[in-house]
Amino acid sequence: MNLKPLKIGKWEIKYPIIQGGMGLGISWDKLAGNVSKEGCLGVISAVGTGYYEKESYVRQKVEGRPLTEKEFYNHDALIKIFENARKICGEAPLGCNVLYAINDYGRVVRDACEAGANIIITGAGLPTDMPEFTKDFPDVALVPIVSTGRAFKLIAKRWEKRYGRIPDAVIVEGPLSGGHQGFKYEDCFKEENQLENLIPDVREEVNRWDKNIPVIAAGGIWDRKDIEKFLSLGANGVQMGTRFALTYECDASDNFKQVLLNAKKDDIILMKSPVGYPARGVRTKLIQKVEKKEGPKVKCISNCVAPCHRGEEARKVGYCIADRLADAYLGDTENGLFFSGAYGYKADKLIHVKDLIKELVEE
Repeated sequence: MNLKPLKIGKWEIKYPIIQGGMGLGISWDKLAGNVSKEGCLGVISAVGTGYYEKESYVRQKVEGRPLTEKEFYNHDALIKIFENARKICGEAPLGCNVLYAINDYGRVVRDACEAGANIIITGAGLPTDMPEFTKDFPDVALVPIVSTGRAFKLIAKRWEKRYGRIPDAVIVEGPLSGGHQGFKYEDCFKEENQLENLIPDVREEVNRWDKNIPVIAAGGIWDRKDIEKFLSLGANGVQMGTRFALTYECDASDNFKQVLLNAKKDDIILMKSPVGYPARGVRTKLIQKVEKKEGPKVKCISNCVAPCHRGEEARKVGYCIADRLADAYLGDTENGLFFSGAYGYKADKLIHVKDLIKELVEE
């Protein structure tokens, strides 16, 4: 099967592969820049940019952590991340993933556009007002993440009525992805919610709006065989996260990568999250402590996501997601929260981005 380029808005990506945006600090300038340089779409995560370059852009801290959402989603750091990524990939298309559930969503979307993102990707909620924040940047393509055709219909209907436009592409995420899921815990295991059954449903709905809108499959895609499988089901491209997290160029610490490399199949589980939906990651020392109600104290210094209600949900679940993801990025294996896709256990070594893409695109 020949892999065709992927066109999203006015931007053409040589290979139909998107590197999933991974926060905190997993996909910043080094990873995203190298992915775009090699002909796929590199995606910078807007989560926790205050931690970039040892928090050198943060003006207010408490206990060494960025204070409030303004510092956690740091404007100056995001600008610098894009600047450094551009030094690697030049003018190749670059994306930015901004979670809808975060506090200050609109401001962060505008920051990403100002920083030079060509494509904005948003999941973790239905971004019905996403175009509101990109009005001054007409060339920026907008891509929501959904799990059903019904969700796409809701977004497209609202955008068309309010803004006179519809999404430039859509990512369909199944329940085998790393990080937060679009389904409740028990629904993640239902046959009808597996990615191969979601793609035809979303493709059918998208075709009612515009047959040229790319549908991108995400969640549990590991190799060339998987790519071909989902393209044959009606997808135009794929998004892959964990494969790119296990590269030398990934921005996270060596300890982060080693935790993923050491994970066995049974270590990768669905866990509760303060965001309100289950998240997939590695059962580490943190999770064992949380299960015994012995996790680190929740202080809600960074006020990262709206559904957490200023630490209320974090206290119920047993951990602060901002602090624990930051610890994983920094390499703290005692207190870090390490997200991984369902097939993360398949990796036994790190690989360079260039070699990974070569492996995925060559027949």
